[in-house]
Amino acid sequence: MLSFLFKIIKRHLTDKFDESLVIIFVTLIVIFGFYHFSLINNLSSQVTTLLSSGSTAQKQLLSIKQELTDLKNQDQVKINKDLQTEIKNIETNYDLAVSAYEKLVDLKPKIKDSSKLDSLFAQALKQLSQKNFASASSTLADLNTKIQQENDKLVSSFTIPANVLTSNTPPKSGFSSQTVQTDSGSFLVNIVSADLNSTKVIVDTASDSDCSNNCPVLSLADYVNRNGAFAGINGSFFCPAEYPSCAGKTNSFDTLLMNKNKHYFNSDNNVYSVVPAVIFQGSSIRFVGQSLQWGRDTSIDSMIANYPLYVVGSQNQFGGNGDPKIDNKGTRTFVANIDSTVYIGVIYNASGSDAAKVLKTLGMHNALGLDQGGSTALWYGGYKAGPGRNIPNAVLFVKR
Repeated sequence: MLSFLFKIIKRHLTDKFDESLVIIFVTLIVIFGFYHFSLINNLSSQVTTLLSSGSTAQKQLLSIKQELTDLKNQDQVKINKDLQTEIKNIETNYDLAVSAYEKLVDLKPKIKDSSKLDSLFAQALKQLSQKNFASASSTLADLNTKIQQENDKLVSSFTIPANVLTSNTPPKSGFSSQTVQTDSGSFLVNIVSADLNSTKVIVDTASDSDCSNNCPVLSLADYVNRNGAFAGINGSFFCPAEYPSCAGKTNSFDTLLMNKNKHYFNSDNNVYSVVPAVIFQGSSIRFVGQSLQWGRDTSIDSMIANYPLYVVGSQNQFGGNGDPKIDNKGTRTFVANIDSTVYIGVIYNASGSDAAKVLKTLGMHNALGLDQGGSTALWYGGYKAGPGRNIPNAVLFVKR
């Protein structure tokens, strides 16, 4: 092989190269050839190893893929959807149960026997505990129907005592129980009147400062007695401890209020509030359509925000708002004025729109609704309505 290469190379080389150089050159070519061949073999061996390793990795990937496929075959999506459906059922029926319970709480003081309604509610709770959502929903619907029937009975059976005089004129001073006739019917009204020139109107609170949960409350009688007031009425809407929906915010109230100690409650979260308010200052009384229209003046005697605003400028301002607690028949409390005379009172068996008509018929220049239902309480030498539940604030008449 070497001699053959030597002859070929020698034939093509010029005379400038001797044979020793040719031998060296050929030898280098041979050595390079062997190295190249060894390198190829080595690379081939490495490729084979990599291919073998790749086969193992592929098997591992295929194994992982199979596990993923098996996991998908367990249908986790379906499991999650089933869980979401169950959670939704629980939430929906819980809300229904809470609503029914709170209606039951409001109804119980008005009727003699609630045992059948209590049993129906207990049945619904048992069905919920057994995750029998369809039956629980049906039972709660039946309970709500029966509660509404009881409320309808109360409305239809309500009668104004025969000895109550009919008058569409409010008392000039003191207390009056009278029948007011409107185009929507006749309504019983208990009303207290006071002249602001001799009477100071204050708002008292059980808490000395803002409170968001487990807030202190007092009876209306307690507020009257500790302030030496001669009259008073329950204040703004709040979250009573009896309501399950009030968990975490029991006895708290959200609207703006300045109490007799010049402390403004809920100031930060009422900067842009559209809740109406009434302001008491000396011998004057002012109503504003939205709390945002009022600053934080501490020179006043007191102020309180609530709703609805029934009358403004002697005109009816309220025809309903879609809230059953205001639109349905019930007791409606209010604070109102005619010039410098201020009034507090209760209208019975009236919807919110009925109350607005009654107050306009009485000639009120302005009138604002206060809390109602189980919180209803009116004091003048004793309870004229109520006493109702304990409350976080009250509007009081005090002699100057």
